[in-house]
Amino acid sequence: MSQAAPNATQVGKHEAHGFRRKMIGKVIKDKMNKTVVVECVSAHRDPLYGKYIRRRTRYKAHDETNQYKVGDQVEIQEHRPISRDKRFVVVRLVKKFVEE
Repeated sequence: MSQAAPNATQVGKHEAHGFRRKMIGKVIKDKMNKTVVVECVSAHRDPLYGKYIRRRTRYKAHDETNQYKVGDQVEIQEHRPISRDKRFVVVRLVKKFVEE
């Protein structure tokens, strides 16, 4: 027997569509309005020498309330394009920067 495709009412309303990357990084710039620059560092193993190489990437992320400052460790998530360069939003604060 054939099964009918589920209607929009049968599928849960809170299901996310697709896969959105989440990354943890450090805020390195907060000069722009409602935007922070987050630097994510990852380590990749060199295929020939076996040495670990650090790779850093910088993303502009949307910060609606301007609450994140330089040095804070935050989690960012992929989002639809907000501006020419912004494709991420700050989801949460992982660790607050404390100056000693």
